[in-house]
Amino acid sequence: MTAPPGNPGRVWPAPLDDREASHGNGAVVAGVDGSSSAVRAAVWAGTEALRRGRPLRLVQVYALPQVRAPIAVGTREQVRAGLAECAEGWLAEARTAALAESPGLEIDVAAREWSPVTALIQESRHADLVVLGSRGLGGFTGMLVGSTAVSVVAHAQCPVVVVRGRRPQDPPPVAGPVLVGTDGSSDSDGALAFACEGARLRGVGLTVVHTWSDLVADGVLRPHPLQDDATEIDQAERAKLTDQLRPWRDKFPDLPIDLDVTRGRPVRTLLERAEHAQLIVVGCRGRGGFTGMLLGSTSQALIVHSPCPVAVVRSRTTGNGETR
Repeated sequence: MTAPPGNPGRVWPAPLDDREASHGNGAVVAGVDGSSSAVRAAVWAGTEALRRGRPLRLVQVYALPQVRAPIAVGTREQVRAGLAECAEGWLAEARTAALAESPGLEIDVAAREWSPVTALIQESRHADLVVLGSRGLGGFTGMLVGSTAVSVVAHAQCPVVVVRGRRPQDPPPVAGPVLVGTDGSSDSDGALAFACEGARLRGVGLTVVHTWSDLVADGVLRPHPLQDDATEIDQAERAKLTDQLRPWRDKFPDLPIDLDVTRGRPVRTLLERAEHAQLIVVGCRGRGGFTGMLLGSTSQALIVHSPCPVAVVRSRTTGNGETR
């Protein structure tokens, strides 16, 4: 199979070995599926790669359709050849669009015959970031509306960004602050680190969003919810968040960091604030308002309704089960 014009490509019909996977070391990986959403995601990923000083890796994953009746070997190979040809065209289109926005960017392309979810999870082992469009076509159909999205995010070993605009066909916004949702626990530190660096690279401020409830604290019911004073709760939550942010202010002394502490629901609050933001960052582990963020309606609400890209930062664990 030939590569997209102007760039050497590779086709892997099976899982990558360590040598092949090393091509994606430290890259920003974008999934390509022929949709306009994926092209916009590739352009966004290219801009992000340039900011980070990383190469961009465009990956197209296709699979032979499953049929009940046996088919001739020749027909099967013809189908495979057709899918590979489509992959070449889609990769070339995404590469051209990314280069138009980020001239001189180093871009690697790869077409893979495999399961899209499994392939992206494997790509994440060596990537700096995985970027997906919000609407799929071809191999990525339905990626962001069900268990597939949950699987990619839950098992990816690097942050995952879903690129969105205000409307389905709109490009992602490029103005406004970076938002990060935190529940005050140490599990939010990964999201805070990603958000601080993202805001610094963009030259914009960071808004840290924290919601609280007068009925629940740290994931459990308050002992006397009807007797607690809302003002005191707000002050206590704000003080806890201030303590959590102190090391990040020290690490990023020139970064403007605003605190947004409010009583309410995390998704609703984030979506309201996102109307004027260019990126939302959340973690996928935590307590309080962000518990289960990526396992149900909360994550789907952000992915489906956010007017800007959503970055999901999964806490990494060591071999001893410790979060890092």
